[in-house]
Amino acid sequence: MQRTATPGANPWRETGASPAPGPGYAGLRVSNQDREQVVEHVKAAYAEGRLDKFEFDDRLDRAMTARVHGDLMPIMYELYGSHPAVPAYHPPAGGRSLPHPAARAKDGGDRVGAAAAHLLPLTGLLAIGPLIMLLAAGRTSPYIRRHAVEALNFQLTLLGATVLLAITVVGAVLIPVAWIGAVVLSVVGGVRALADDDFRYPLTMRPVK
Repeated sequence: MQRTATPGANPWRETGASPAPGPGYAGLRVSNQDREQVVEHVKAAYAEGRLDKFEFDDRLDRAMTARVHGDLMPIMYELYGSHPAVPAYHPPAGGRSLPHPAARAKDGGDRVGAAAAHLLPLTGLLAIGPLIMLLAAGRTSPYIRRHAVEALNFQLTLLGATVLLAITVVGAVLIPVAWIGAVVLSVVGGVRALADDDFRYPLTMRPVK
């Protein structure tokens, strides 16, 4: 899964190309990096005229919502025929997952969009702000999607914590502290997004993937 294929070319024609995940790996969950690699191939195929708009939207949606390797493999078969350019899965030593390099912003628009996902809640939009960015640009920009999903999960966690803290007197006292911390973290997230960097909110539940 560490191997990245070059969009627009069938890496199966390269010497020593790794095989696609076999049947035993089709049910394994994919990482964000796996989805982003397939998204790049779909974009390249569309740019080369091998897909029309409907086919592009369909494959892009399937790639972004894929949960297991078996969801990604058909997309690559459709793009490259009988030898899909799906990175091979190599189980890491010790059974631990190896980290994947996060997708970077392609241009200033990506950075601004990702920063907006963190900063829009400060205008009072709360979870709606990052949700807007996720729906508006998340399908075409893995960078914006990653930051929007992280900001959305944080805002949902914050709202849930606020409701739970309000049940007790001590918790009610902590609510202003939590919200002040949320403002600071949102600003930090926005700055990190503008700097083409990753950001993870602490103490955050992540129901949205």
